[in-house]
Amino acid sequence: MAAPIGNAMTRGQPRALAEVRTMLLGRTPHAVLLVGPGSAGKTTLALDLAAGLLCRDPDPGARPCRACRGCRLVATGNHPDLHRLAPEGPGGQVRIGAATDPEPGTVRHLIGELALLSAEGGARVAIVEQAHRLNEESQNALLKTLEEPPAGVTIILCADDEECLLPTVRSRCARVRLGVVAVREIERWLGELGVAEAPRAARLARLAGGRPGLALAFARSADAERLRGEMARGLLDMLAQGRQQRLTSVRDLVKSAAALDAALEEGRRGGTSDPATGETGATTRRRKGRGSAIAAAAAATSEDADGEGAPKDEPATPRMAASDRRSAAATLMEIWASIGRDLAVARSGGVRQLRETELVDEIRASATALDVASLTAFMTRLSEMAGQLDDNVNPELALDVLALSWPRPTQLISAATTAGAHP
Repeated sequence: MAAPIGNAMTRGQPRALAEVRTMLLGRTPHAVLLVGPGSAGKTTLALDLAAGLLCRDPDPGARPCRACRGCRLVATGNHPDLHRLAPEGPGGQVRIGAATDPEPGTVRHLIGELALLSAEGGARVAIVEQAHRLNEESQNALLKTLEEPPAGVTIILCADDEECLLPTVRSRCARVRLGVVAVREIERWLGELGVAEAPRAARLARLAGGRPGLALAFARSADAERLRGEMARGLLDMLAQGRQQRLTSVRDLVKSAAALDAALEEGRRGGTSDPATGETGATTRRRKGRGSAIAAAAAATSEDADGEGAPKDEPATPRMAASDRRSAAATLMEIWASIGRDLAVARSGGVRQLRETELVDEIRASATALDVASLTAFMTRLSEMAGQLDDNVNPELALDVLALSWPRPTQLISAATTAGAHP
């Protein structure tokens, strides 16, 4: 395999960069599918490939040179032969557009743009961000262009989950996979960008879980890190709470998650003109599962140790679009998973591997009071719930189930049992 391309903005993806270099040195596929976790750098890699294709350096091995007119136009987002398409509007979908005179920012408008001649007389590149947000109709509209692209056109699809794409779409693309990035690599990158001092860069790199785009969004947001910290503490506090209090707390936490989503989106928008920013839009999670498992889980947790009744009133859920509610629920579940993971790590004595570095003492104290089997069972249930958010499962119900399933410290369970035995 060829060495990674030089002058790349992508970090921590040597294999993917080597595959892109091979494309630039040989015959570039007319369609490329970049697959990997959200905020892992797929858009950045797409821009590296686009810069290489639009670079004017006569030596293919030197592309992208980052100095020629083509590279400078890509860097500023002004290249007339680079087209970008991303989800927008309610539901966060990549829209298909009207059949006649489709509006900009839609699949049909992109297809029309690609049918025109190159403005600079060279290659033309289209980047579809979060292509997993293309619905079936939009994918079918794009399919003909993927099958018979205009001469000199390369279409790059960036997707968190390739299973959301039609088999006919996937089969027409050369696939490049990205993985999570090492914590130290993200830490160094944040320092080089000048967005975080060393201690904060180290903290954010851990919180991001190997996703540089997410770490950068945290670094550029004024409120995101604070909101996430408050949510993490709230989840730890919930361990000692009873049924009614947990249901109230989880509704407050989902409101905080919605605010965190907004803060991270602000952080991402703060870097859209810089090709080093990674993913540029809010990363919407796409999960698959079966809604019937939620009902079964809810039935299994209808009672808990303290025997308190369910709330009489309906949840005071903020008025948000369904897609925003699901995104907030997914954000909360992600942080919940991180806390659960750290509790399990601390329970086994691996304190140095904790992600929540600001909560080491609280996590260590809580971990010693938890039953390992209960925590393991909860993490399994959390994974199942996270996989069902895109299958018309009610996100509030899913979060209520998780709140009631969240393990309680063993001494509290023993106290409740003793109180029940000796009225």
